[in-house]
Amino acid sequence: MKSNVCIALDFQTKQEVLDFLDQFTNESLYVKVGMELFYGEGASIVEEIKKRGHRIFLDLKLHDIPNTVKQAMKQLAKLDVDLVNVHASGGIAMMKAALEGLEEGKIGAHRPKIIAVTCLTSLDQDVLDHQLLIHEPLNDVVLKWASNAKEAGLDGVVCSPLESKLIHDHLGLDFMTVTPGIRLAGSSVNDQKRVTTPALAKELTSTEIVVGRSITKADDPVAAYHQCLKEFQGE
Repeated sequence: MKSNVCIALDFQTKQEVLDFLDQFTNESLYVKVGMELFYGEGASIVEEIKKRGHRIFLDLKLHDIPNTVKQAMKQLAKLDVDLVNVHASGGIAMMKAALEGLEEGKIGAHRPKIIAVTCLTSLDQDVLDHQLLIHEPLNDVVLKWASNAKEAGLDGVVCSPLESKLIHDHLGLDFMTVTPGIRLAGSSVNDQKRVTTPALAKELTSTEIVVGRSITKADDPVAAYHQCLKEFQGE
């Protein structure tokens, strides 16, 4: 069974990544390559991780005019990763263009799944109100942006686990909710505000969870990963 627990590889160098992955023997992981790592190491880090048999969520959160995003997605599609994303705040036309770019650039019949970031888990209502001048309730904003993503033909969204059930209730369980902001009990929440445990994320209907420091900074990352699997998959 494919893992629905994605490990955020929030490292700066290829060597740190490989040292981390070497701790997992005979396991096919699902990992997230974000901006920090991709901008530091380039596409070669994706190729290296793929060689080791791991699935990849390439988390670059594209956000630009539609044509620019389309052309960028055509290039990213050549990397043959499993999942990519854009910012839902770019609008429906931009999200449709991203999907078109993936379709045009895909390798063979395989198109990476594509999801849209709703409200980052570092944001809360106070930031929406006073910094972004978005005065609608946060849940309403998240649901509207998720609805826009579905209208654009995307496969799902990135959202807080606290909003996953709301989205599934309105848009259906087939619409993916990929939820960061996951911490094992006792872990620090760091710079995120809307967070839960893996067990609560499961209860709140998250399709997939993204776990970073609770695994990567653990004394025993392998044990922490399997604890997340146990809690989220109910093993």
